Amino acid sequence: MLGLQYFSFNDLWSPFILALFLLIAAVYLFVVGPLSERVTDAEPATAAQKIMFIIGLAVFYLAQAGPFNLLGHVMFSFHMVSMALSYLVAPPLLMKGLPLWVWRKIIQWLPARQLSFLAHPIVAALLFNGLFSLYHLPVVHDYVMLNFTVHRLYYLVLFITSMLMWWTLLNPLPEARQASGLSKIGFIFLNMVLLTPACGLIIFASEPLYATYSNPAVWAEAMRYCVSGDSSALLRTFGGPGFFNFLSSAKEDQQVGGILMKFIQEGIFVSMLAYVFFQWYRKEKCEDDDDPYPVERSGGPLNPAK
Repeated sequence: MLGLQYFSFNDLWSPFILALFLLIAAVYLFVVGPLSERVTDAEPATAAQKIMFIIGLAVFYLAQAGPFNLLGHVMFSFHMVSMALSYLVAPPLLMKGLPLWVWRKIIQWLPARQLSFLAHPIVAALLFNGLFSLYHLPVVHDYVMLNFTVHRLYYLVLFITSMLMWWTLLNPLPEARQASGLSKIGFIFLNMVLLTPACGLIIFASEPLYATYSNPAVWAEAMRYCVSGDSSALLRTFGGPGFFNFLSSAKEDQQVGGILMKFIQEGIFVSMLAYVFFQWYRKEKCEDDDDPYPVERSGGPLNPAK
């Protein structure tokens, strides 16, 4: 299916990285479970938090080291799904999976005061969306895909900036400065707008933009980083990425990738918009219910009970 049968277990699942992710999951469960009992004022993680963190970890692994990573090297549309999973789906799940005491420990370890400007909503939105858009300029994308160290570093920076971007919406610390409901709504719209030019460039391009997915020799070179053995054998056996492309052409694959990215982003942020609006409404309602001097419908204050 999708050509996966032509690749080995090692190519599909990256056993070493899988073991690393399983170790991270085990360490997480130990830290938020037994270890939390030894930390003052530390509450154990809830079942929901554990589920969200493990799912987030699994999503990130599948996108960066599992089958989606391999598929993302043979079809651009899968590359964009992998990017969406890595930076729009996994980060909020991982963030929601950490208890408050863990977040406080992380903030204590980081030079929070010096780095706080990076978490400013506008800075975070510009950083993530700017780096994401820059990455999808053809010359940058092909260079990153062909240079393993640059590839890993760029993806690490994208992940960090995605976490900073999500921080504005999901900041769990009650003592930290919180954005208002209206600010969060504006922030969501800002992110939706900032990613539009990159997606538009990809969707409406008149020809394939990326040599990684249209030039067999460049594709074989990029495949060296996700398959074992001699990647030139792929070129001799399959002739290029077109063998695996079930769409009509590299151009159509590119267009589908851009559309998928935009639809996934819109779906996630529209969901966040509904969540933020509901939280904002509930907060306002609670404040009204707690007001000891409510206002009559006619506009005059009610006399407090004696």
